[in-house]
Amino acid sequence: MENTDRFKLSQYASALLLIVSSIGLVAYQVVMIDDVSGGLLVYVAQAFLLAASIFGLDYYVKLLTRKINGKHPTV
Repeated sequence: MENTDRFKLSQYASALLLIVSSIGLVAYQVVMIDDVSGGLLVYVAQAFLLAASIFGLDYYVKLLTRKINGKHPTV
């Protein structure tokens, strides 16, 4: 595996871990307390924002690279 492959794998793993941990924390708090606190909602929002940024930024860089190299993206 190249260094870039390991880096991308770690990016995707951390994004997935952020999403799963935020969903798990909300589920735990709903089951135990029947309520979701404001602080946890802030954590969930920031976790989803960071995960979306990781996936979106990677796509944007690939799109720009294709445009610079003259290849048209096939969606």
